[in-house]
Amino acid sequence: MAARNPVGKSSNAPVKLRKPVFVKVDQLQPGTAGHTLTVKVVSSKTVVQRARPIVSNTRNVRIAECVVGDETGTIIFTARNEQVDMMKPDVTVILRNAKIDMFKGCMRLAVDKWGRVEVTEPAKFVVKEENDLSGVEYELVSVAEG
Repeated sequence: MAARNPVGKSSNAPVKLRKPVFVKVDQLQPGTAGHTLTVKVVSSKTVVQRARPIVSNTRNVRIAECVVGDETGTIIFTARNEQVDMMKPDVTVILRNAKIDMFKGCMRLAVDKWGRVEVTEPAKFVVKEENDLSGVEYELVSVAEG
């Protein structure tokens, strides 16, 4: 007797891939995720570099704060480990499935294990450095019902 999945449909049906919707830096909001954007690296500064022992072997931990942006504004991107090597000034990267983390009330962009950072063709736009989204401090406000 052949095994069937509970729904009764064939399990080898093709998965429909959604085309990514690219957003601009100025569209990013606190507490959001799943962003795909093309940005240029303005600057990159390593803030943590240490060897961290895990059981018997050691693994290096590197974190860099990178100012990235497009023609609408800039934001700080927190690059981790192998992402740090890609984030060189004037390089254009595509950040896939990026999320917004909050650090001291300010937005930071990050790509975790569910996303991807990839170097791409140099972008034609000029980064609008005057609109710094990481320079805006947000405050958590509770709304009273009544």
